[in-house]
Amino acid sequence: MNPIAATVLKRFKESFASEPALYFSPGRINLIGEHVDYNDGFVMPAAINKGVYYAIAENQSNDIHFYAMDFDEWLSIAITDVKKISGWKNYVLSVINEFLLLGCKINGFDCVFAGDIPRGSGMSSSAAVEGGLAFALNEMLHTGLNRVGLALLCQRAEHNYPNVNCGIMDQFANMMGKQEQVLLLDCRSMQHQYFPLHMKGYKIVLLNSNVQHTLISGEYNTRRQRCEEGLSILKSQLKNIQSFRDITKIADLQVYKSNMPEKVYNCCLYVIEEIARAKKAAELLQQDNLIAFGKLMYATHEGLSKLYEVSCAELDFLVELASRNRNVIGARLMGGGFGGCTINLVAVDAIDQFIEETSKAYQQHFDIIPAAYIVETGDGTKEIDVTL
Repeated sequence: MNPIAATVLKRFKESFASEPALYFSPGRINLIGEHVDYNDGFVMPAAINKGVYYAIAENQSNDIHFYAMDFDEWLSIAITDVKKISGWKNYVLSVINEFLLLGCKINGFDCVFAGDIPRGSGMSSSAAVEGGLAFALNEMLHTGLNRVGLALLCQRAEHNYPNVNCGIMDQFANMMGKQEQVLLLDCRSMQHQYFPLHMKGYKIVLLNSNVQHTLISGEYNTRRQRCEEGLSILKSQLKNIQSFRDITKIADLQVYKSNMPEKVYNCCLYVIEEIARAKKAAELLQQDNLIAFGKLMYATHEGLSKLYEVSCAELDFLVELASRNRNVIGARLMGGGFGGCTINLVAVDAIDQFIEETSKAYQQHFDIIPAAYIVETGDGTKEIDVTL
């Protein structure tokens, strides 16, 4: 059994009398298609082998008890008192609230959880927290929601108490991931395809910049508002336009550049280009062309940095270093931006040297020590056999 899972199980049994069920809820990476999930675009995420472990059992009362091991904090609350509070508590309480909004009768339960996703890294620890609890409650309550339904519930939960107006990508990857495969998700229809990820002598290395410049939720919502403003202008001028994906030629956007504030136009341009890149990336994976795929990743970073303006000096520095390293075939910032991780496709026999040299240069430049993680694709949220 995973050491974190064993620790969560042990702490539960020390704290409560009942026998819990155990669940694993993964974080995610996104290979390409960043900031387009809330713009009806295409994204290419995968669940990973890092995540959040939950031990949970009903307690025959009307009270809920959480212990968040990573924060060393308790939360005890009556079901009738579930409301918006703050911090990590909002994520679990908002999931409970979504079940209540569905008319589900929730009995009291006890819960201990912990994970190995570094906070602020862009591996979507929030979706992992939401997904693990939602999956467990669905099992306990016999609600009958399928995995897509649970992903949508978790998305609503993040919109509600935490007030992060996210798209569906993180929650979808959390529920629908498969080992050694990536998803191409159509964020408008929820249709999805799986593509084998043939790394062919390369591995995925995440470099955590260990910086977080601003409250992501506020900047995230600002970018979404710019996109909505730009799309509204385009809809008023172009017939049969429902979303950015309906614009396949940049020239169709350029005609209305003077109608938009510069930052709004730049966001629109990035989204249209990124949707096209995600579709192209699927073709390249089908062709097993990882080299060309990596070039698309660099192009995505350029757009995120210069057009969408969600990068920062630290992330740009890491990607620039990667682009000059012949053993790295693709790199970009991953996640909401303003800090967190870069995702890099690195030759297996050069990983140690890449991490060492990049970390040294980064520390010299910013006086910050980055963290490196080699990650693999994994399955979506699931129950773990406690007897193993």
